[in-house]
Amino acid sequence: MKEPILYVKQGCPWCVDALAYFEDKQIKLNVVDVRNDPRKMDELLAVSGQTLTPTLKNGAFVVADFDLQEFEKALSANPEEAEKLGFQKTVSK
Repeated sequence: MKEPILYVKQGCPWCVDALAYFEDKQIKLNVVDVRNDPRKMDELLAVSGQTLTPTLKNGAFVVADFDLQEFEKALSANPEEAEKLGFQKTVSK
C-alpha cells in the first residue's frame, strides 16, 4: 500500500504544525513540497480542486487546506480512514 501523501509548501506555518503532528503520531507520509516542482502543484490541484496546503491524500480520502483541529474533525467523521492512516481510535474531537 502506498504511503499517504502530504502536500506542503516550505515556510507554511500550518504545514510545519502538520508535519510535527504526524511525526508525533508516528504516521509515515510521502511529503511533497509543491513549490519544488510545478507538476506537483498541478497534481495537488487535480487531487483536491485547490492549491492550498497542507493537504493530505490517502487513496480517495482527501483533507484539503487544514489546520490540526479541522484534520482531527475529518478523522472523527471518517473513523475507517483514521484507522487506515494508523491513528488510534481516540482521536480528539
